[in-house]
Amino acid sequence: MDEIEDLQYKKMTETPVGKLIIMLGIPTTLSMLITNIYNMADTYFVSQISISASGATGIVFALMAILQAFGFMFGHGAGSHISRQLGAKKIEKAKIYSSTSFFMALFLGAFILIFGLLFLEPLMKLLGSTDTILNDAKTYAIFILLAGPAMTTGCVLNNILRYEGKAFYAMIGLTCGGVLNMIMDPILIFGLGMDIAGAGLSTTLSQYISCILLIIPFMRGKTVTKIHYRYFTKEFYDIRNIIVTGLPSLMRQGMNSLSTSFLNVQASVYGDSAIAAMSIVSRCGNLLFSCALGIAQGFQPVCAYNYGAKKYERVKKGTWFTMIAGISILSLFCSVCFIYANDVICLFRSEASIVKIGGLSLKYLCLALLSLPISSVGSMLFQSIGKSGTALLLACIQSGFIFIPLISILPHFFHIYGIMLAQPCSYVIAAMITLPFVIKFLKTMKE
Repeated sequence: MDEIEDLQYKKMTETPVGKLIIMLGIPTTLSMLITNIYNMADTYFVSQISISASGATGIVFALMAILQAFGFMFGHGAGSHISRQLGAKKIEKAKIYSSTSFFMALFLGAFILIFGLLFLEPLMKLLGSTDTILNDAKTYAIFILLAGPAMTTGCVLNNILRYEGKAFYAMIGLTCGGVLNMIMDPILIFGLGMDIAGAGLSTTLSQYISCILLIIPFMRGKTVTKIHYRYFTKEFYDIRNIIVTGLPSLMRQGMNSLSTSFLNVQASVYGDSAIAAMSIVSRCGNLLFSCALGIAQGFQPVCAYNYGAKKYERVKKGTWFTMIAGISILSLFCSVCFIYANDVICLFRSEASIVKIGGLSLKYLCLALLSLPISSVGSMLFQSIGKSGTALLLACIQSGFIFIPLISILPHFFHIYGIMLAQPCSYVIAAMITLPFVIKFLKTMKE
């Protein structure tokens, strides 16, 4: 091992676990906060155009989730192996995983771009668009599809940097893209009069700039792994490893996209106001959870690295520390958001119908978010150590196996309130199912 590799190994395996998770989690938290604030800003600026445009962002958000799903699949799939290979001091193998995942994500992002443009209108209707929202949704979706290759590869680069323990470089790439988007949004939407097309163009430009910034550390030799076509694997086994290990991330994000579509379809029964309200609540929930999820993502490389180095006690300590930290952080932020729920919704739209639906729904969500660190950390634990089957099951439970039946059944009994309750209930039930898996595994894990 050279000096950089040796220093990184000591940092990941000898720094006190709690301190290390915080060190890696703070840059990730900041980048996620900026990303979600930019999403909120995007929602805010678009919502000033019209209710139709606001609803369109909720529809296209599902498309963005699809692109990110494949990006996270390759990123987490490779990242888990990279951390474990580095922990086991197998550097060349780690380089193969990083390069292979990058080029696979690039090819798939380009494929989704072409496919989406060819079948744009049917795709928007499939994602839950109403006739009144369709034109805005199609306009916005074109730009998101154009950003597709940057979104998928950006997810891979971000996760490789995090799993190497280089979260600071990941933060720079993501935050610069997010800040740039927030600056360009009002200029393009209102200054140049581009309306929702301006929001889409802003997203596309910021995604490509972010991707360029994320790849610079690899080009300048700041990382242990490399991005180069010569490291693209010739072994199907390596590709299989990336896909199998990353499959829980694909299913998690894919189920989120599918769930968003189900939510939009069910909310459309109550009009565009309901779609707009639930879209705003979804963005607010993502912003709140990013405060805790950033710390949880700091746990992933610590978990995988130390599992690869056979330092199992550090894995146990890291798991409990991350869960407790996540719940504590969310308790603070969710309490404030619960008290001012209606005011938060009013920041985006002031129509009485939207505030009524969105305010109450946000309160329900704030209560349920406190359970989310349990299910999220549990899924991350099993994925990071290569227990793909368990990670896949837990990933599907929350957004798919629980939420989809709830969003399909509850509105029949509770009408609009059923739509508001579906997501919060799915969070709580998922946490109750995940916790026994985590406890059993940690008890049986041996030095």
